[in-house]
Amino acid sequence: MTGADDVLAPLDAVEGVAWSAAVADAATGRLLAVRHPDLVLPTASIGKLLLLHEAAARMLDGRLDPDERLARTPDDAVADSGLWQHLRLGAIPAEDAALLVASVSDNLATNVLLRRIGLDAVAEVPGRLGVPTVRLLDRVRDVRTPADPPRLSEGSALDLVRLAGMLAADEAPEWSLLRHWLSTGVDLSMVASGLGLDPLAHVDGDRGLRVLNKTGTDAGVRADVGIVGLGRRVVAYAVLASWTPQQPDDPVRDDVLDVMRAVGRALRGLDS
Repeated sequence: MTGADDVLAPLDAVEGVAWSAAVADAATGRLLAVRHPDLVLPTASIGKLLLLHEAAARMLDGRLDPDERLARTPDDAVADSGLWQHLRLGAIPAEDAALLVASVSDNLATNVLLRRIGLDAVAEVPGRLGVPTVRLLDRVRDVRTPADPPRLSEGSALDLVRLAGMLAADEAPEWSLLRHWLSTGVDLSMVASGLGLDPLAHVDGDRGLRVLNKTGTDAGVRADVGIVGLGRRVVAYAVLASWTPQQPDDPVRDDVLDVMRAVGRALRGLDS
């Protein structure tokens, strides 16, 4: 068994990395462990959670038909994470686009869905949810110029663990839909890697655990936010890491991933 105070102890082992981390009881919001929880760091794809929340709300109130066909354009094209860029389909239903974003952090689907909903609309979500530091700043780009926002998204662990708590406990229908989408997520490479789940088959749980999470990856950035069902207890977590990457190899990345995996193992050891 792991004491709550020990969950984030692995973070202390890595130098040269800025950490913002928090673990909380999802039912009560009580913080169990923190490391610089108010520090705002770049979070790469974590900000897509705001887009997904807005998409879910609009699908449920009629502003966005889940079956509306969304077509990709050359301006939406982007590389890296995702499947749609490799598929022949030129247009997909809006809900399929949201599912691709939740499941594989699909960058092309993100840009198409964001173009349909609007960045200004997504920018209003943090204020409504009470997580002001969590921001999606831009569309996904292969190259960022000085004229573009310097990062895709940012946030503090304190606000992100609050967001994860809502994901766990809020019974509003948009949260239920968001939970369904995120249950298909396949990136268990960070904190969730310490739980030992099958990355491709854990929608209904695995090894007695239920995990919903969203990750963010960029050069010098690793971020993982989510919830873990431990028996009758649900724990919310947010672990954000930022550092100056070394090229061409980046040994710090391996250290960061090792530490995040250790946090996941510690989460699994919490009393249920």
